Amino acid sequence: MNKATITDLAPEQLRGRRALVRVDFNVPLDADRRVTDDTRLRAAIPTIDALRRASAKVVLLSHLGRPKGAPEAKYSLEPVIGRLRELLPGVDVGFSPTTDDDAALAATMTLAAGAVLLLENTRFLAGEETNDDALAQRLARLGDVYVNDAFGAAHRAHASTAGIAAHLRPAVAGLLMQKELDYLGQALENPKRPFVAILGGSKISGKIDVIEALLPKVDALLVGGAMACTFYAAMGHETGKSLVEPDRLDMARDLIERAGSVLILPHDALIAPAIDQPQAARTVKKDAIPADQAMFDIGPESAASYARAIQSARTVLWNGPMGVFETTGFDKGTQAVAVAMATATGKGATTIVGGGDSAAAVTQMGLEHSVSHVSTGGGASLEFLEGKTLPGVAALDDRTTA
Repeated sequence: MNKATITDLAPEQLRGRRALVRVDFNVPLDADRRVTDDTRLRAAIPTIDALRRASAKVVLLSHLGRPKGAPEAKYSLEPVIGRLRELLPGVDVGFSPTTDDDAALAATMTLAAGAVLLLENTRFLAGEETNDDALAQRLARLGDVYVNDAFGAAHRAHASTAGIAAHLRPAVAGLLMQKELDYLGQALENPKRPFVAILGGSKISGKIDVIEALLPKVDALLVGGAMACTFYAAMGHETGKSLVEPDRLDMARDLIERAGSVLILPHDALIAPAIDQPQAARTVKKDAIPADQAMFDIGPESAASYARAIQSARTVLWNGPMGVFETTGFDKGTQAVAVAMATATGKGATTIVGGGDSAAAVTQMGLEHSVSHVSTGGGASLEFLEGKTLPGVAALDDRTTA
């Protein structure tokens, strides 16, 4: 990664100064407004701790949910404070109910070195999602150095992720951002081989750019999830009630022809009459799906075959579940991939889980620490893999100029 990080800053650039850190605390909350998954909070702790050790005043910016540019109580970040304090024992962690006004500015000015202040939801601000320059300037007043550690929001050109860097320098990456870009960048630019990618999920349309980008780079691209059914239909197979994208059939045929043996489809499928009938599930060959059934997972032979391919690889990239993993009975394919990823890691492979549902599946199985890296950004990781420029990254200082 050629972007400057907090490790490139001189001690005097942080000591006693306000480090304005864009984090991704867009975490799920239950009905009682308690954090139910603190993965993104824990992922930000190394950067926060590093800044605190450098005697910086740590000011945190984040969004939560999808408010429409105005305050909504259900999207307040205040409930996050309790869990953040637990993750930072003994640290002065405060909360500002405003973000870009004089009260928030005063709170940053009086913050003690080594203390942490979380500001209210950036998406309460009109102009955040349109990257309003006036808002970016107001946010820039809140810090003396800008740190972007929100990889999960780096693909958004918002005022707090991109616009702010035009008004607050130095503008550098945090440790999580650096880790994300290093792992994903290494996989794309200089992977240890064999390089195996696994793509799943419901629609080929959502992954077409990733498929196009990965095909020339990988030794094998394993396909799972409902998107496999669009390929089946393109091959002339009956797909029953399975999810198929009719407008993508020509695209699927073209991909099959161009990819050759690199593109691997599941050769058996777990089918059932409906998603709420896993007890009626059975396995059939890929060309034997009945008209009154639908595919909800890859079959056991495919799961075993995919696991062998993963375990023999040196670099593995996974994005998208193999089936409806949230439903017991349709989760075996996804579980097989997750376990194979962990096994491959133990054999020395670099294994990367590309966020979103794949990350949720690995975490659900308790294997998040058994792979090399679990991305915190589903959409951002997809766009990075597609070769797109991430605005939140592009806005940061180059390492040579920081």
